[in-house]
Amino acid sequence: MTTGPLVEPETVPEWLRPLVKVAGEVDSRTFTRFSPPDDLLTRAAAVLILFGERPGGGPDVLLQRRAETLGAHAGQVSFPGGGAEHGDDGPVGTALREAEEETGVDPAGILPVAVLPELFVPVSKFAVTPVLAHWHTPSPVRAVDPAETAAVARVSLADLADPANRFTVRRGDASWRGPAFSVDGLFVWGFTAGLLSVLLSLGGWEREWDTGDVRELDVAWAEHRARNEARGGMSEE
Repeated sequence: MTTGPLVEPETVPEWLRPLVKVAGEVDSRTFTRFSPPDDLLTRAAAVLILFGERPGGGPDVLLQRRAETLGAHAGQVSFPGGGAEHGDDGPVGTALREAEEETGVDPAGILPVAVLPELFVPVSKFAVTPVLAHWHTPSPVRAVDPAETAAVARVSLADLADPANRFTVRRGDASWRGPAFSVDGLFVWGFTAGLLSVLLSLGGWEREWDTGDVRELDVAWAEHRARNEARGGMSEE
């Protein structure tokens, strides 16, 4: 599928237009340094990056937290999405189907606005296509299957951009490091945080933050969980 805008920028709210306009000017290197080896068979997948707006609350994005009982990515925060299936109408169809299955969102209230370049995720060998969408008619959302999804939340873009909620995480010998967020009881890192970080910049929402605040991933995540338990969990839609 061709990447770039799917609609004219003027058809979406003013705050979302810069992101729609730039969608056709980016490539995979804008978001990640990883590319699949030539001899690797990747698995097609898509995620839905669903932007909405609540009265008095400003623009937000839909995120979900994976169940703690899952073998892979347990407890991690992600965009709704998953592997492509036969019968999906390309990445847009995959993203909408997965979002409905995972969060109960009504696709009738969603306008896909742009398709970003396919991104390789080494840990899962997925080739993931992010689909940007505008939630023009919001519907109730929930964790449809608690065995897979622990919680679903609409997270304010202003809170994500708040410097107090941003830092960098690293693993062990620091061979890997990436952006992270701690917001609304969510600890966001990895692929999802990387995408959010770039989108905040491209959309014009980013604020200056302390990129020198680097924390050990396991320690930061454990501390976050302890604080979350003390507060009684995260806020949900």
